[in-house]
Amino acid sequence: MVYLRKKKVKGVDYLYLVKSTWDKQKKTSRQETIKYLGQSSSVTRDDIPAEFRDDAKINSFLLQNTPKDRQMREQLIEQLRNKLFSALTEGSLKDTMDIYSAFISDNALDQFYERIMTPVMAEIGYLWSEGKLSIATEHVASNIAHSLVKVIADENRKSKKLQGKIVLTTPVGEDHNLGCNVLDSFLVSKGFITFNLSPSTPAESLIEFIKTAKPDALVVSITLEDSIKSGQRMVKKVHEAHKRLPIFIGGQAFSEKTNFKFDGELVTYLHTLEQIPRIIKKK
Repeated sequence: MVYLRKKKVKGVDYLYLVKSTWDKQKKTSRQETIKYLGQSSSVTRDDIPAEFRDDAKINSFLLQNTPKDRQMREQLIEQLRNKLFSALTEGSLKDTMDIYSAFISDNALDQFYERIMTPVMAEIGYLWSEGKLSIATEHVASNIAHSLVKVIADENRKSKKLQGKIVLTTPVGEDHNLGCNVLDSFLVSKGFITFNLSPSTPAESLIEFIKTAKPDALVVSITLEDSIKSGQRMVKKVHEAHKRLPIFIGGQAFSEKTNFKFDGELVTYLHTLEQIPRIIKKK
């Protein structure tokens, strides 16, 4: 059973998506936080992970606790997306950083990526594919986005938490690594030590690096569907060499189809950024 839990801190209500399970040994229920959602006044249905959005209790709670300014917040988010689109396509890292800083002052990092940056990058990619945006502008926007993610990661590397060591990469032929870098920065913010080998790491080199680094898990990011077979070959070779190493595979390539076989665990669009560190820790 999942439900929304409200917690008041210094007079402000915050919402958490919580899962309740029954512990047969202790004969009691156990609560697990699935995702921190932010201030109650700003949470919308879109903030709820896709697999829980149709839950009757959650929708009932949101309807009963809908603040008057929620529509205004959605308008502000749309404005931030428009500003970020302009900043990226115009090549302004400063403006991009200002937008990020303004949003993150009252919101979590995963919400910035999921609500602001990902939709904007998807729009840029779509406009380029339709010939409505030049390849030069798309490259400028992509490079600024990479620079922003690097700044975010560097800021969070100061954390003294140690949740584990993670290797991240993309398979041979996959040069799109923004998604990999986004996950890298988020894992760092959660206290993980990361080794980002993207883009396009040969399996043999990856296997040798794993021997030296001794990570707790490997994450393989795949953006293009054409790179899935290359990813399957890479994961198979790594699994044969390091059978006890947990391997996670995800990325934009699996946004529509999820019936691909890997010697590892497939993390799809149904999982939020907030869930991924817990999935890794469970392994």
